[in-house]
Amino acid sequence: MKAEDLKFIVQEKYGEIASQSKIQNQSSCCGGTACCDDMDYTIFSDDYTKLEGYNPDADLGLGCGTPTEYAGIKKGDHVLDLGSGAGNDCFVARTIVGEAGHVTGIDFTEAMLEKANINLTKTGFKNIEFKKGDIEAMPLPDNTFDVVISNCVLNLVPDKQKAFDEIYHVLKPGAHFCISDVVINGVLPQGLQEAAEMYAGCVSGAIPKNDYLEIVKSKGFKNIEVKKEKEIRVPDEILLNYISQDELQSFKNSRIGIFSITLVGEK
Repeated sequence: MKAEDLKFIVQEKYGEIASQSKIQNQSSCCGGTACCDDMDYTIFSDDYTKLEGYNPDADLGLGCGTPTEYAGIKKGDHVLDLGSGAGNDCFVARTIVGEAGHVTGIDFTEAMLEKANINLTKTGFKNIEFKKGDIEAMPLPDNTFDVVISNCVLNLVPDKQKAFDEIYHVLKPGAHFCISDVVINGVLPQGLQEAAEMYAGCVSGAIPKNDYLEIVKSKGFKNIEVKKEKEIRVPDEILLNYISQDELQSFKNSRIGIFSITLVGEK
C-alpha cells in the first residue's frame, strides 16, 4: 500500500476513535452505534490511572507503554509528544515539567487535536499546546526540545527513517528521546501484513526489532537502550479475522512474536 494511502487509513481510523471513550475502543465500535471492525485498539495499553497528572478524558487506551516513566523529564524541560492524540502523555509530562516547562503535542488527526484542546481547556494549563503536523515533516524548529516522547505511534508512520531524522533535528544537542513502540520478531503472516485494520491497530506496521534499532543508530543517536520489553498476545478471535485457522496454528507454533518496547536514545 502506498504511504499516502496508509496515512489516510490512520487519519480516518483515529478520527473515529477520537469520538469514543476507552471503553468503546475496547469493544471496537465506532461512536457506540455500530461495529466498524473487530480490532481492539487497546490491546497493548498500560495502566495510567495511578500516574500523577492522569486525565481520564485523555486516556483512550491507545498506547503500548508509559514513555514518561523512563524519559528522565525534569522540571523546566521542553517536551515534545509525537502523535499526542487526546493528550494523555502530555498531561502526565506537564505534571513533571511544572510551571517553568513546556509541553507540545503534535498530531495529524483533526478530531484528536480537537479532543486534546477540549481536555486542555478543562485543566487550565497555559504551558501545553497541541499542533497539527506530520511526524515525517514536523512544523517545528530545530534544536528546540529537551525530551521527545511517543507512545505507540511511530509504527504507524510509513517512513520511519524520516521520522527519526525529524526527531534528531528537533532535539537540542545532548537531549534525548524515550519512545514506546511495537516491534516484531520474525515475519507476520501475509493476511496480517496486508490488513488495513491491523496497520491502524499498530500490528502490521511494526518492523523487526533489530531493523528498528538499526534505523535509530543510523540517524546518529547514541546511548541507545531498550528500557522495557513485553510480549503482546493478540487474541485469537482478532487474528482469525485476517488469517485462517491453519495459519493461526502455524503462527502460534512459530517463533514469531509481537513486542512492546520502550527505547531511549541521545542526540
